[in-house]
Amino acid sequence: MDNSIQMLSERASMIASHNTWIDGLAIEQLLATANLPNMVKVVGMPDLHPGKDHPIGAAYLSTKLFYPALIGSDIGCGMGFWQTEIAVSKLSIDKLERRIGNIDQPITQGEYSLGTIGGGNHFAELQKVSKIYDEPLFNHYALSQKQLFLLVHTGSRGLGHAILQNHIARFNNQGLAEGSIEAENYLAKHDSALEFAKLNRQTVAERLFANLHTAGREIINQHHNFLERIEVDGQACWLHRKGASPANRGLIVVPGSRGDFSYLVKPIEHTALLSSLAHGAGRKWRRADCRAKLENRYNIGEMQRTKLGSRVICADRDLIFEEAPQAYKSIDTVIESMQQANLVQVIAQLTPVLTYKTQGGI
Repeated sequence: MDNSIQMLSERASMIASHNTWIDGLAIEQLLATANLPNMVKVVGMPDLHPGKDHPIGAAYLSTKLFYPALIGSDIGCGMGFWQTEIAVSKLSIDKLERRIGNIDQPITQGEYSLGTIGGGNHFAELQKVSKIYDEPLFNHYALSQKQLFLLVHTGSRGLGHAILQNHIARFNNQGLAEGSIEAENYLAKHDSALEFAKLNRQTVAERLFANLHTAGREIINQHHNFLERIEVDGQACWLHRKGASPANRGLIVVPGSRGDFSYLVKPIEHTALLSSLAHGAGRKWRRADCRAKLENRYNIGEMQRTKLGSRVICADRDLIFEEAPQAYKSIDTVIESMQQANLVQVIAQLTPVLTYKTQGGI
């Protein structure tokens, strides 16, 4: 077994190179989750970091029971990726910043904030290709280094939150027995949330394209918080992904922080590692600690610029510190871990140009 794949217990493993920092609490949560009733296997990704009760950046396999709490409240959260018609050669960040507008408010009332990004680590980001690692694959997918790309990270907004809160009110964090009325009800709501999340990413992209006077071709629109029924050695199982991208559904973008690169990769599926990949860089600092660590060192103006020359639109004073690049791991160590485990073919490196968080209308 590759030395970047670490066995933590009989049922728990983790993908991490020697250069990958993993919070000890996240490992404790991963091991605790591995001991839940009917849990068969858990795999932590190199972006593993602590969550409220269970870690984020992991995949979980169970039988006969599944656990809505492992998917969390943002059912269907994921990444959408579009090639725009904005030419890199005519790039003007000033013009893009003026035109991008405000999409904090939903397009219609009463639809769980459809067409909005939300808070936390969600964003929309214009990116340029800064390096091509696999030109044949890059060309195979008809990608162009001459155009900007749009990456949208968001999910099911209020809908997913309502579904989980309803479950917790009735069952706390307990699992649901497959085939039960309660399980079937949850699965129906879960699948609706997946459809909503995918539509939400598309709607966010369309709103931004309209503001920026451009169009886009969809390359990816994929969840990384979802539940699916699979078969393993002829046995029905439930695969939970919480901050874990699927390795069997086409291309994936693995984003860094707003001040770091993102990488377009072609996954290499390993069923022993639950056919999953890291979904991003993963947090290094807890949100509550960020402002205290940074506020005396940087002003808001400095936080709205990055070392890569990109700009950040974020009118929420707390959020701009909580989502600072310093709060995240290096994306390169995450990619390195997956390469060592033979999980990805890296196609291209992407550099942020303009990151949209909020104009202050949440």
